[in-house]
Amino acid sequence: MEIIDIVIKIIALVIITIGVIMIYDARKLSKKLFSFGEQNSSAKLLKIVGFIIAVIGALIIILN
Repeated sequence: MEIIDIVIKIIALVIITIGVIMIYDARKLSKKLFSFGEQNSSAKLLKIVGFIIAVIGALIIILN
């Protein structure tokens, strides 16, 4: 059972990393994915989604 716990923690850390990358690179991602008029709102949305993903990853580690 230790191996399963370690694998779950590694997956949760990857999820947290993806969330943090979404927060910091939201402006670059929105420039690539959306038109110029939608950049501010899409960057805000990407930051919110990145925060939620990071919190979910943290909860997985805490509850494991």
